[in-house]
Amino acid sequence: MLLPSALAAALVVSGLLAIGLGSAVIDPADTARYLWAAVSGGTISADEVSRYQIVWQIRTPRVLLAAVVGAGLAAVGATVQALVRNPLADPYILGISSGASVGAVTVTLFGALAVLGIHAVSVGAFAGAMGATVLVYAAARTRSGITPLRLVLTGVALAFGFQAVMSVLIYFAPGSDATSTVLFWTMGTFGAATWGSVPVAAAVVLVGLVVLRRAAGTLDVLALGDEAAASMGVDATRSRRWLFLLTAVVTGAMAAVSGTIGFVGLVVPHVTRLLVGATHTRVLTTAPLLGAVLAVWVDLLARTAVPPRELPLGVLTALVGVPLFVGLMRRRHAFGGA
Repeated sequence: MLLPSALAAALVVSGLLAIGLGSAVIDPADTARYLWAAVSGGTISADEVSRYQIVWQIRTPRVLLAAVVGAGLAAVGATVQALVRNPLADPYILGISSGASVGAVTVTLFGALAVLGIHAVSVGAFAGAMGATVLVYAAARTRSGITPLRLVLTGVALAFGFQAVMSVLIYFAPGSDATSTVLFWTMGTFGAATWGSVPVAAAVVLVGLVVLRRAAGTLDVLALGDEAAASMGVDATRSRRWLFLLTAVVTGAMAAVSGTIGFVGLVVPHVTRLLVGATHTRVLTTAPLLGAVLAVWVDLLARTAVPPRELPLGVLTALVGVPLFVGLMRRRHAFGGA
């Protein structure tokens, strides 16, 4: 438990620093004081109101969302890799994020669900993700159930289809501003985080983390193969079905509020296995904390590297993830000798 405790402490410190840093730098002591005033109903002086608003209304929701999404991506990535027995799998391999992108693009470009106001894009993205889940499941399912290979191939194929639909929608979009917004969203951002959107996403992800942690033993068995699972009394088809649906809902909820953030769900599970071993009880305890810390620091870099502009998160996670992933591949045991 030493590593999870250290990561939990690092997450708290990282969050406090990330909330204080930005175009307006606020020292950690004042940041902590403003946060305490917000949660305890305390008072601050009149000349501190603007700094308090920056801390509580703008940066805190964003940092919390980064931590939640980072934790969720790491946990879902580890789960999907066991679910399909593929070390290259990540939360987006099953086409869920591509479906979410289609939903978000449709809402942004054509004003669908306008009655929902600022929540329209998130609702559209989640609806698109769930629609993609249904299509992938229906296409991959056979009379004998769902095999890992068929699930992956179906998800990848439909993901290309969804991306084609999204490209067509953007190509015929009437406004360039909306197109730029959509392209930025599809590369990942926490810039839209508000106190209205964070609680829902956090609740879905936290429930998913708890359920996945309780299913760690099942994931250990599924990673051994269907025949081994059957010999141990585990119905691989049934387990894979409900785990697929659960990961789809969690991934859809994350994609709805942050867009597509690559490499976190791919690389963090492998790094975690190198640190704590392959047992999913340990992996699903450590990976979410590691993913949360990584996401908080990547988001801080995204909004401070080239002020006043903000870099897409997907660009930074790729810059970090690609060399790290190549390094992991060179350690053959990280991929089972592949």
